Amino acid sequence: MSVSIVFHLLAALAYAVLGIALWRPIARANDVRPTGAIGRSCLLGAIALHGIGLAAAIIVPTGLHLSWALALSAAMWLGMIVFWIENFLLRLDSLLLLLLPIAALVSLLAALFPHGYLVPHASNDWLRVHLLIAMTAYGLITVAALHAMLMTVLDRHLHRPIASAGEQGVIGHAMSAMPPLLILESLLFRLIWIGFGVLTLTVLTGIAVSLRLGGHALPMDHKTVFTLLSWATFGVLLAGRHIQGWRGRVALRWTLAGFAFLLLSYTGSRFVLEVILQRGTLG
Repeated sequence: MSVSIVFHLLAALAYAVLGIALWRPIARANDVRPTGAIGRSCLLGAIALHGIGLAAAIIVPTGLHLSWALALSAAMWLGMIVFWIENFLLRLDSLLLLLLPIAALVSLLAALFPHGYLVPHASNDWLRVHLLIAMTAYGLITVAALHAMLMTVLDRHLHRPIASAGEQGVIGHAMSAMPPLLILESLLFRLIWIGFGVLTLTVLTGIAVSLRLGGHALPMDHKTVFTLLSWATFGVLLAGRHIQGWRGRVALRWTLAGFAFLLLSYTGSRFVLEVILQRGTLG
């Protein structure tokens, strides 16, 4: 566990330093400096530190170790990989203004709350494949949710009275440097489509694993219920987009609702249980 904590702390520090380097110009000028080759390499290094910390925490001699903090950390790590690849196709450096502070916070949480539980039947190959697909879906939808939050803030900023450059604060400068909402919306739905596809695979592989290990398709525990609610929410959103042309605030609300359900499926009762256990241990 100590190796995991060290690497998660190093990742949190790296993300924080990169975030400060990106935010400092915003306080002085109305722009975001493009992330060059050095910046992308530094970001990849932070992602690598994060990945080593996750591998050390999750892959243990006795099987697979998970917790609500590690689930968030893994989702954020996968999300950062998605962003790093996506940024080669569509330069959206301004999204790092939100992603880097959150990645630093999530890495820090994984270091502060290392205790979790061993996954039953971790040696089962089907279960390992299911967990990999599920965490990928979680990562994609986490980035989509953060993207939606950013769009919500930007939408509110655009509806405020126009202020002169000298009167804008740091947040105002940051929002002015964002890409147009239409570009952000296009990227959001691309992420949602991919995330929904991977989430569908998560449900299907979950059914297969449940049939093999328990003899029934859908056990009605909190993970199954909230995962299905999330899947249905994103399905309705994509159908509404295709049929009714949903966009703007309606789309953002559905995106955040779907993410909330998925977050509850992975953390939910585990979060409460582990906090109580950790407090009891510390006490």
